[in-house]
Amino acid sequence: MGAVEYDKIIEQLGHPQVLIVGDLILDRYILGGVSRISPEAPIPVLTARGTEERLGGAGNVAANLVAMQAAVDVVGIVGNDGSGRILQELFAKLGVDSGGCVVDSTRPTIQKTRMMSGGHQMLRVDNEDVRPLDGAALQAVLTALPERIRRARAVIVSDYGKGLLTREVLDVTISCARAAGVPVLVDPKGDDYRRYRGATLVTPNRKEAEQAVGRKLDDLTELPKAADELLQLAELDAAVITLGPDGIFYKSRNGTQGQVPALARGVFDVTGAGDTVVAQLGLWLAEGLPLEYAVSLANHAAAIVVARLGTHAVTRGELRAVFHEGPREENKIIRDAGLDRLLAEWRKEGRRVVFTNGCFDVLHAGHVQYLRYARSRGDVLILGVNDDASVKRLKGEERPINTLEDRMAVLAALEMVDAVTSFCEDTPANIIQRVTPHVLVKGQDWADKGVVGRQWVEAHGGQVVLAPLLPGRSTTSILGKVRGELSH
Repeated sequence: MGAVEYDKIIEQLGHPQVLIVGDLILDRYILGGVSRISPEAPIPVLTARGTEERLGGAGNVAANLVAMQAAVDVVGIVGNDGSGRILQELFAKLGVDSGGCVVDSTRPTIQKTRMMSGGHQMLRVDNEDVRPLDGAALQAVLTALPERIRRARAVIVSDYGKGLLTREVLDVTISCARAAGVPVLVDPKGDDYRRYRGATLVTPNRKEAEQAVGRKLDDLTELPKAADELLQLAELDAAVITLGPDGIFYKSRNGTQGQVPALARGVFDVTGAGDTVVAQLGLWLAEGLPLEYAVSLANHAAAIVVARLGTHAVTRGELRAVFHEGPREENKIIRDAGLDRLLAEWRKEGRRVVFTNGCFDVLHAGHVQYLRYARSRGDVLILGVNDDASVKRLKGEERPINTLEDRMAVLAALEMVDAVTSFCEDTPANIIQRVTPHVLVKGQDWADKGVVGRQWVEAHGGQVVLAPLLPGRSTTSILGKVRGELSH
């Protein structure tokens, strides 16, 4: 199937109901910077500047499906605590039906807290009780499942080994789905795949598949036999094994098999790629698409995700853009009314828009770290670039070194950048008002200068974030060094 056909499939995609049964996790990020070592112990001191909460575990699968405009229903457990209430609020904000989430007052909501300095993780603290679900909470989950399964067109079991998916929960989920003719997709955990007996398919990564079959799978020629063993172990219709840089292998009981190559041109972060694959497979199987086409679309979505920093939920627009003709870099350069259309599309899709600006005259490692950090603060990153005349007014007659078109082309080639536009004023005030981003990012060197646009962004419910800078890197110092060498 060609690009035009895939694009048409995405365009005609409906809004299928997908049920997720899985372990719910609250991902909390404490954001700040490290500038000194503690006098009490040889450990870095993190100066916290903000906190973010995101959906983790099965919740990230839900976020991926919502981004593709599916109707999403979730069954899981939360504690009777603040973290559980935050999870419910995050689901409500996405439009996810979390009425099947059972409150278990005997355990805390699972929470993973990550201490972040710039874009680097310093420490992770897990708060969890992973004993198997029992008692009243188990009965409440078993009661919630049948009706919600009957409403669904696909069921995704997201197993993080946190206690929800007992044998009873799995048996009811799979048997009810089979009775309703609904496909059941399992993102598995552990080495006992007999727990998933009767599911439609499983989506282990290579390491998980090796654990299940009890041997290494270093040679790709071993994959068909390993897949057959998985099919037999769990009485499955198909097995889909994600292989990282080697793509995705799939095999079904009817003999259909294949391997699609990895598509990412640059891998920044594999976080959440497995969630993206199972979410996309569930979406397309709910639409009745054959497995081989569903795998191909999931592979394209995963390529988008691993090219981003942090978890990322792929939208229909992003997936369609993969199949559009023309270089992707050129599609990122936005001019005139195209900016308003792009922003309207992003807002309709519920994207968290990050904006930053600058001259970006001679790109260096400091710019790359800065832009990666900015991209990590939301779903899409748009850059505002000073035109040549404004750079000349700000930097002097010898600047810019590179023309606006060249600067925009280089920035558009960066994987973490989603769109590049330009402005002609000396300050970005007007372009910031036009974009009205959820997050405005500037460097820490602006802490005492007053960030242009802060009042507008904060008045519209957004936030201003100061990004850490890479010491010793600046365009001015690079040009000074070049002039010094040329003068000798």
